Amino acid sequence: MTDATQMQITASCHCGAVTLTATLPRGLSDVSRCTCSFCRRRQAAAVMATAATLEVTKGADNLTLYSWGTHTAKHYFCKTCGIYTHHQRRSNPAECGVNLGCIEGVNTWEHEPVPWTDGINHPADAK
Repeated sequence: MTDATQMQITASCHCGAVTLTATLPRGLSDVSRCTCSFCRRRQAAAVMATAATLEVTKGADNLTLYSWGTHTAKHYFCKTCGIYTHHQRRSNPAECGVNLGCIEGVNTWEHEPVPWTDGINHPADAK
């Protein structure tokens, strides 16, 4: 199931303490995983949302932030259940990745195989 039509989504962590809404400009057509040192360990597939449209509608105070290196990428997790909900992208800070598994009504297995993007060789790391 791949849909390139813009869509509004609601997403939540496992325990329901955190919910968010966002606009996916390409719908579910750009599901991917990243090969950077953090994402390859986390393994969650994500879809791109416009950062300006992402709104934490419940539990903003229940989110914890993980960031490292350049501190451009910001990864958010529920403090209660530990689920990764979303992140601000390093490749384009105007975009956020939303955990595909957190989006209401989405069956992650219907999107397999999920392609990988090259996060190991990020342009900001080239010298």
